[in-house]
Amino acid sequence: METIPKVPGGLGMSSSSNSVLSTANSPRLGVNALRGLPVDVTRPPFTPGILGTGIVHLGCGAFHRAHQALITQHAMTATGDRRWGIAAVAMSRPEVVGALKAQDNLYTTLLRDEGAVRAEVVGALTAAVHAPSDRIGVVRRLADPRVRIVTLTVTTGGYCLSPATGRLDSGSEPVRHDLRCAAKPCTAIGMLVGGLAAVKRRGGTPPVVISCDNLTANGRQLRRAVVDFAAMRDDRLANWIERHVQFPCSVVDRIVSSTEGDDAARTRLGGVDDRAPVSAEPFMTWTIENFEGERPRWDLAGADFVADVTAHELAKLRLLNGTHLLLAYVGALAGYPASAEAGADPVLKELARQFMLYEQGPTLTLPQPELHRTVGDLLRRFRNPALRHEMTRVGRNGSDKMLPRVTAAMLENHRHGRPTPGAALLIAAWIRWFDLCGTPGAAMEVVDSRAAELAQLAAIPDPHQRARAFLARTDIFGVLPEPIHREVGDALAELIRDNAIAVAERRLRPEFIGRVA
Repeated sequence: METIPKVPGGLGMSSSSNSVLSTANSPRLGVNALRGLPVDVTRPPFTPGILGTGIVHLGCGAFHRAHQALITQHAMTATGDRRWGIAAVAMSRPEVVGALKAQDNLYTTLLRDEGAVRAEVVGALTAAVHAPSDRIGVVRRLADPRVRIVTLTVTTGGYCLSPATGRLDSGSEPVRHDLRCAAKPCTAIGMLVGGLAAVKRRGGTPPVVISCDNLTANGRQLRRAVVDFAAMRDDRLANWIERHVQFPCSVVDRIVSSTEGDDAARTRLGGVDDRAPVSAEPFMTWTIENFEGERPRWDLAGADFVADVTAHELAKLRLLNGTHLLLAYVGALAGYPASAEAGADPVLKELARQFMLYEQGPTLTLPQPELHRTVGDLLRRFRNPALRHEMTRVGRNGSDKMLPRVTAAMLENHRHGRPTPGAALLIAAWIRWFDLCGTPGAAMEVVDSRAAELAQLAAIPDPHQRARAFLARTDIFGVLPEPIHREVGDALAELIRDNAIAVAERRLRPEFIGRVA
């Protein structure tokens, strides 16, 4: 029997980390428990189980359940159209699937803000599926004529892209496995191609495939990977996909946190036990490139359809995601285990504000009033004490995130003669964490697909030489000029000999130093 290789990306967001231990005598969330829930708990406005399955989602993690599934429930609530139930597929780990199946695919979303928690039971899932053990098979689910939409949250690694070329990594073991075992693929790309091939064979209309992952031009990258894989099987299939399948780009935004060990769901549900709750901030957006074909009325539930998501994507990647990395790497060096604690630190808060206004912001097309409003909103979101967003989770796979979130803007600033102290400190702090990996009591663990090879560079004793060795990795950073190498080396040397808050404060402009309480 062939062994299925481990697939990068997996669930997109860790599902097992969203479990809540049940008490021995607590009733379990399910259809029969809905009527007895407290009156302030929002329930599905339809009977769970009557929905048609119009969407397949790859990646049954916390983010999907707190974002796309919730928006889809709100869209069905607004229109009464019950065709858009979701079959949510866990790509590797089975824990969340077992929890959802035991409670009729219901779960609770807890919206947390300072001093307030609102609970909504979500019933938009028609099935929770563990891909490796699914008896129907993900390929058959994708090919179902009723399925009009496929969405994905499988993380960057789940796209099986080569860092060097940006194309499908045809030599990776998961891709080779899927070429050998077309009936039982283990990657999202293999599953999509298998499902689309089945649609082509029966002469059907293919579903629209929407990436919801934080990749630059995510729809175009997904399309390229799918076409590359299809061409390795059948050129005619690849040509058909290129002509007939739509891959709109999309931008998602919501901070979702772990609820491990959290009994808030049981408290809000009046003692009813939910083993698959998710916690999120109230803020939520979804910007989608317009496409042809039927879809839920997501626009009635807070989503926006636009001609081009590029400007939205850059603003989100650089302002939110880039600044989140700054708070994670520097804040963890200061001993903060979660981003809300770093966001509340007076120095780090002003460093984040300066970074957004004077480094990331000038590379965007946002008008100044909108930029300042967005920065103010983000600073409030970052320090929301009701959400626990661990530094390890925020900062994982930093090598995949540096170029789109940090160094692309850094290079643009350098070309225009604008200083980049925040970006240099961010990179230096990330490099420093490879040196501190495994230190007892560390506020962050290094989780990175390139960790083993980068750990060798972290052993270089001289901080400037170490920084140069890291920055020479053009697959991670792109090509950076000599002044940036020196600046990152200087920041790394300071982080080695001094505390992170002092190093951060030395990089503040005078007007921001004056704001530090």
